[in-house]
Amino acid sequence: MTPELGLVCISASKTVRFKTITRKRLFQFDLSEQERLLRELYAENLRRLGIAIEFCAANKIGLYRLSSGLFPFADDPMGAAILDEFAEGMGLVGEQSRQLKVRLVLHPDQFVVLSSDRPEVIENSIKILTMHARTFDLLGLPQSPWALMNIHGGKGDRAERLIETIRNLPENIRSRLTLENDEYTYGSEQIAEVCQAAGVPHLFDAHHHVIHEKVESYEDESVIRAFEIARSTWENPDWQVVHISNGAESFLDQKHSDYITIMPTCYRQAPWIEIEAKQKEFAIQKLQEEWLYSDLNVLPPVVVESEEKKEEDIQVEAVTPSTQDEEPSDLMEQAVSV
Repeated sequence: MTPELGLVCISASKTVRFKTITRKRLFQFDLSEQERLLRELYAENLRRLGIAIEFCAANKIGLYRLSSGLFPFADDPMGAAILDEFAEGMGLVGEQSRQLKVRLVLHPDQFVVLSSDRPEVIENSIKILTMHARTFDLLGLPQSPWALMNIHGGKGDRAERLIETIRNLPENIRSRLTLENDEYTYGSEQIAEVCQAAGVPHLFDAHHHVIHEKVESYEDESVIRAFEIARSTWENPDWQVVHISNGAESFLDQKHSDYITIMPTCYRQAPWIEIEAKQKEFAIQKLQEEWLYSDLNVLPPVVVESEEKKEEDIQVEAVTPSTQDEEPSDLMEQAVSV
């Protein structure tokens, strides 16, 4: 098995970037201007999503994790209505991902907590997940873990509440949901038990596991066992997704490193691996060249190159979007390209 590697949200180069707007900025305007700004922003970000998919395909990256802020305020009635206006264009972008064989997934933000003691937090979490599920529906993505929406367990010692909440979710959310082990609250064993009870897959993160269990190697038997248990929760094991990151300053450092230089041996049996490294596509390129088709699991450190050299190594025409704090209205002369 040759794993497919995945890009997370943006590129280290300027090719894959997205627009945003803050709530404070948006609400400075009257309603009609708010609608205009969101309409322009959604159009631009949809265009950029097409660029992200093309970028992944051109660089042999088989999975792309969408930004959770791709369509800001789409969980509010105004934003939801505007998003529906883009149904045709979103369908074309979804078809583009299928034609180019780039799998699309999502990791909602930290505000999604389905195990909270506060009903209003759970309600807001479901509201956010409903928006993401609607986005996936408009993209024409299947209601299955192929188009997964991945979250953490949330509040500790609330497994029964988490299971019950998941069981009662709307089908277009529950059918896509996966649960990831974290560093401190829900270890891989605990979250796997929740997944088995709730009937959703467990997305295993090896780095979170070693931090939680305080083990000093990805070759520890507990890593292999946790990976295999996680695999058993996937109805279709060929769809299993795992995460990898390395510690920035030490093996058990929670902060992500620029590149991945240590890989678990068991990940050679993982069909899909999201690469959580600061250097994004350059970290993926290193794994493609040095790990994917070799028998090495410990890779040499990276010799820092100039930014110009890095850009040359990515064989795709550079698109240089404006910085994220610029107004989306500045970009409306660019048509949505799908």
